[in-house]
Amino acid sequence: MSFELPEEMQLLKETVRRYVDSEMIPIELKTCDGVTLKPEFRKKFDADSKKLGLWLMDVPEEFGGQGMGVLATVVVTEQIARTTALPSRGGTFTGPSVRAILYELSDDMKERYLYPVIRGEKHSCFGQTEPDAGSDPGSMRTTAVREGDEYVINGVKRFITGAGEADFIQLMVATDREKGSHGGITCFIVDMDTPGVALTTQYETMMGDKPWEIVFEDVRVPAGHRVGEEGEGFKLGQRWLGAGRLRHGARALGVAERCIEMMTSYAKQRVTFGQPLSDRQAIQWMIADSFVELHAARLMVYHAAAKADSGEEFRQEGYMSKYYADEMAFRVADRCMQVHGGIALTTDLPIERFWRQARSYRITEGASEVMKMVIARNILRTYG
Repeated sequence: MSFELPEEMQLLKETVRRYVDSEMIPIELKTCDGVTLKPEFRKKFDADSKKLGLWLMDVPEEFGGQGMGVLATVVVTEQIARTTALPSRGGTFTGPSVRAILYELSDDMKERYLYPVIRGEKHSCFGQTEPDAGSDPGSMRTTAVREGDEYVINGVKRFITGAGEADFIQLMVATDREKGSHGGITCFIVDMDTPGVALTTQYETMMGDKPWEIVFEDVRVPAGHRVGEEGEGFKLGQRWLGAGRLRHGARALGVAERCIEMMTSYAKQRVTFGQPLSDRQAIQWMIADSFVELHAARLMVYHAAAKADSGEEFRQEGYMSKYYADEMAFRVADRCMQVHGGIALTTDLPIERFWRQARSYRITEGASEVMKMVIARNILRTYG
């Protein structure tokens, strides 16, 4: 049993790391405001990604991508997350973000939605969260009722990232509320300019991103815009969220590693009461705890990604990876801030942004408490 990355993955990791260190970190405080990447930097990063052979790396080959797999995506995501040069939400380095649900479309719908997204001609968003249904999708109240060859959709979605720029939404709705997530949720592709779709409230968040609330009022959608069969929406959504949790974990690894690098370097330089901070046991223990926790989290994330690539069931490992890596990253970012003191609270360093990122990880794409609930449920089913 080997715990080392395969040689080609290690080379990929080192290549991206060198690029981040030389081309991104030196300019990271100039490229974006945390939400929007300045056009000149988007042009540069896109061109550099193509030169490095990373463009569309996680898109399957049959759809024009490179099909590198989950572990490769994790390795690259981890290194890119070491810098704040890209927006904290929706900032990619390897091309347009293509959610797995789009690969499930019919051939005609692929031509209208999937391929334009891959080419960067269209943008999408994902709508599941509601005012009263976040981590519990079975309680969603947005409904779709069949009327002939159409469905009529009514309801509200909240905290939908990228809705303002999206051409269409991958929308999760209830087609049978009594069944909940066990056969009662269906996914639809809904054009954002469809009559009855309205962006109503935009939220300011600690991350700087501005997700939207969307109201759907008697929105008529052709039956052909349904993804899969009725009741398959939750299962389809989990396919995207499963890989998404591993990317989440990879981002946490990158944030933690950069924070460890920064706190270690600063502790050696900063002298108080005649001694460098690195000579003080309290600081040494912060560094040691952070490094140990990062090592453990990385093994968990890499292991889950390797299982995903091999076609094995990895959901439990995905839950554990997201939970542990997210919590770890916040602890490390908080220690980094404490070691740096007052300067860490300013925008002269990226630490405060890393701290905000890490804090948000514990809620987004599945709160830590929900991850623990599901982990425990799976354990209780297996043992005893």
